[in-house]
Amino acid sequence: MVYQIEISPTAVADIERIFLWIKEDSPESAYRWVRGCYEIMLTLENFPRRCALAIESEYMGIEVRQLLYKKQFNILFTVSEAVEEEQGIVRIHRVRRCSQQALQSIDQLLGDEPET
Repeated sequence: MVYQIEISPTAVADIERIFLWIKEDSPESAYRWVRGCYEIMLTLENFPRRCALAIESEYMGIEVRQLLYKKQFNILFTVSEAVEEEQGIVRIHRVRRCSQQALQSIDQLLGDEPET
């Protein structure tokens, strides 16, 4: 089954923030990073559950998965299975550096609450 990919505004803002950070050192690397990030997200169309559960799953009460990108970034997402004729959906919620502290609430994951 092929899943539809939805990227949240919060994830887009995360990508933009990381892009600007990388661009300070190398604009070419920043553009390459963004292109690669979106390309790896598209791989989630097939078998998104191949990715490991994120640490946030342990205390958020929902199944949050992570896709590692470039060994330093986590793409955090959830998977909704297909219902009847509807396509399954992969919702990408956040893109974060692996060195960042784990999200503390579901609102931080969904982008409704700022990180502290």
